[in-house]
Amino acid sequence: MDIFMLFWIFIIGILIGFLMGVAIIYRKVAIPIKKQKKSMAVLYGKITEQFAPFMKQYPYNAKKFRFIGSPIDGIQFEDDKIIFVEFKSAGGKLNEEQKKIKKLVEDKKVEWITFEIKE
Repeated sequence: MDIFMLFWIFIIGILIGFLMGVAIIYRKVAIPIKKQKKSMAVLYGKITEQFAPFMKQYPYNAKKFRFIGSPIDGIQFEDDKIIFVEFKSAGGKLNEEQKKIKKLVEDKKVEWITFEIKE
């Protein structure tokens, strides 16, 4: 085989190895960093929603707000109405379960029961 041909095969082999190395490093380093950023955003959202009722922009009395946590953040009790509240930050959107709950409330499919515990 010609020495020139061996040289090009060697160079192509090095390039392929380099590209494979970059792909492996990307999978081991860059993808976990993206996942970590997403989990940090979720953590930031959870912390922020704990303080949201106490923010100046919150339109209701924070003392009348009760946290639920999941599937909605809480309930605001006013003298003339009860409000289901979901806090979102950074352009967050309702998930499917929250959309269903919102639709049930809008369709007035909300009930009250008193569950009596007998001894």
